[in-house]
Amino acid sequence: MEKVACALTIAGTDPSGGAGIHADLKTFQELKSYGMSVITSVVAQNTTGVQALHHVPLEMIEQQLYSVISDMPVHAFKTGMIANIDMMKVIAKKIPSIAAPYVMDPVMVATSGDPLIEEQARDFLRKELLPLTALVTPNIPEAEFLIGRKVETTDDMKKAARSIVHDLGAGAALVKGGHLDGEAVDFLYDGTTIYSFSAKRINTKNTHGTGCTYSAAITAYLSQRLSLYEAVDKAKHFVTKAIKGAFPIGAGNGPTNHWAIREKGVFQ
Repeated sequence: MEKVACALTIAGTDPSGGAGIHADLKTFQELKSYGMSVITSVVAQNTTGVQALHHVPLEMIEQQLYSVISDMPVHAFKTGMIANIDMMKVIAKKIPSIAAPYVMDPVMVATSGDPLIEEQARDFLRKELLPLTALVTPNIPEAEFLIGRKVETTDDMKKAARSIVHDLGAGAALVKGGHLDGEAVDFLYDGTTIYSFSAKRINTKNTHGTGCTYSAAITAYLSQRLSLYEAVDKAKHFVTKAIKGAFPIGAGNGPTNHWAIREKGVFQ
């Protein structure tokens, strides 16, 4: 019997189902990777914003990690919301023992604009966690924070991707262009080559969980032993379909459609 691909997400929750752990597990399921999760924070949020946060005790985060990696195979894993330095230290200590590609979604602010990470934790993420990654997937505001300068053009995006790898130590960087005008173009730099991934921009406000879904799709494909380029390419198609078919539910930014892959003709 062929071994199943196993993917792990380490992140916060979303009871409305569009982002965080919930989006990650839906994505893993749709892309046929066995999904596992370690919860860092319980987040009361919906399409309009974040109403409350409750951080899981550090001992429980550590125990969740131990429970998974001591018993289950992990072929790729990602992190999303890690709210504070103490959580990051616990996770960073365990990363070497996972021995699988690490995808970081450097979640700092929700789609609604609500902050999801403490200010002082941002520097720790950049200096201590980033060098452990196989790939980091910042949007433009996140890339600006990481490199400390504005990103306003596609050339700036390429330079940012190179800086994140060469100056900050990430294994690779995927800088996402959703905040610019024109086509939605993302740039992947793997330390040697810049690749571009382009899709027609979709005019919708329903983008809740887009970053989570994109990074989770990459993680799922990496768990299936695809190359980094192939994983990003397939994930870009998947997230584009998910945005195109996003659900107009809730009073704010509706969630992306994780069933999009089931449409005939997609990934056949």
